[in-house]
Amino acid sequence: MTERAVRLDTGTLRVRVHESAFELDELCGFAARHNRKRGFLFLSKVLGKHWPVTPTRMLEIHAHLAGRLDLGAGPCLFVAMAETATGLGQGVFESVLEQRPETEALFIHSTRYRIDGRTALDFQEAHCHAPDQLLYAPTRPELRARFESARELVLIDDEISTGNTLCNLVESYRRLNPKIERIHFVAITQFGGADSAARFSARLGLPVECVAALHGEFAFEPAASWSTDEPPSAVGDNRRAPHQLAEDLGRFGIEQSIHVPHADLEHLSEGLQAGDSILVLGTGEFMHLAFRVGLGLEALGFRVAVQATSRSPILLGADVGSRRVFADNYGEGIRNYLYNVDPGDYARIIVCHETPRAGLDDLLQNLGPRHRSYSVASTE
Repeated sequence: MTERAVRLDTGTLRVRVHESAFELDELCGFAARHNRKRGFLFLSKVLGKHWPVTPTRMLEIHAHLAGRLDLGAGPCLFVAMAETATGLGQGVFESVLEQRPETEALFIHSTRYRIDGRTALDFQEAHCHAPDQLLYAPTRPELRARFESARELVLIDDEISTGNTLCNLVESYRRLNPKIERIHFVAITQFGGADSAARFSARLGLPVECVAALHGEFAFEPAASWSTDEPPSAVGDNRRAPHQLAEDLGRFGIEQSIHVPHADLEHLSEGLQAGDSILVLGTGEFMHLAFRVGLGLEALGFRVAVQATSRSPILLGADVGSRRVFADNYGEGIRNYLYNVDPGDYARIIVCHETPRAGLDDLLQNLGPRHRSYSVASTE
């Protein structure tokens, strides 16, 4: 059993590992959050959100979690939690399709962006800097039918501690689909304790399976000097025009894996030599395309890291060595961040985005001259 005491500016985090397929230090580090509700963060090293990570390492985690799932006949609804786990969830979904192609499944991720006229479930992530979440129902009739008739619900997050957000989503979804039979909570790290599955099952009145690469528990003792000033706002005008959100890459339901054309990979790597280093950067919730691009470029012989920007305000120190701050590309008027990245480490940085390129100006200026953007519609 591994035990760790981590001293942060906001307090002391104590972690105990009960069972793990990987070493704790392989999976995560720790950081302090500018958040009165929760002053700490499990900073994943394999997620591709707050730390650069190779696509093959991400794929290993996706496949490991998918292989641990005990799924029935279906239909199975996979839901990934915004903002941090949208890419992880889609990766786990795709690994399930690869391992068990007969699975009748649908993937969708939650979001913080509102579109007028679209049907959505609302639920709360109470401890978060931006607590309101939405889950859209697919617009395609055949996907809508699968969404409303699932028998197995698979919820994916980067880490699970209290499980309240996941339970809130289950309770909201069951009002739409009371025929759901089993629940699966999936995460890289599960710090809710050994009795988590039993507690979630008792609360929801349904069988709950907890799948994670690491199971453990934590306790946090806030520092007496912990600052109580308000964090920067992470909630803006989140009403988006339909053309600003990708229609067929996860937010509104998808039933198959996505693939990046080889011609696009050649264009994005034009002028580079095999072995050159590339950072493929997602933007906000729009993470999974960066992973797929990175995986393709890695197969071509490049040294690739994947990461995404974030709206989450994390304090410098502990395992956050650097932080870049810039305007968000969705036009919400809130700060966005990029952690633990030195643009000088890469021969090229590729930014994957669903919003118009003009909204990337502040981010691209932060990254310097060695960048290209890759949109869902075309390469630029």
